[in-house]
Amino acid sequence: MYAATKAALRSFARTWSVDLKERRIRLDVVSPGRVVTPPYRALTTDEQLEAFTAQVAGYDAAWPRRHPDKIARAVVFLASEDSSFVDGAELFVDGGAAQI
Repeated sequence: MYAATKAALRSFARTWSVDLKERRIRLDVVSPGRVVTPPYRALTTDEQLEAFTAQVAGYDAAWPRRHPDKIARAVVFLASEDSSFVDGAELFVDGGAAQI
């Protein structure tokens, strides 16, 4: 279900970006990786978080640096004039995890 929902969002972004171009509305998708947020912390113990960090350390070097502000910076970029030539794209903000 999760994968189908993400695929639908990507499809909406591509389709709607064409439909909304005349109205000068850009539409992109942000695909964040797992980040340590207050709700995530509330649902895990320190031991669970340490065990998970140790588990992913071998294949996900970016994990210790994942924080919500990293995602927010990408969203601010997409909302800014600096991204005026970006439309209908999916931006992976996951420390490269999708590429591994």
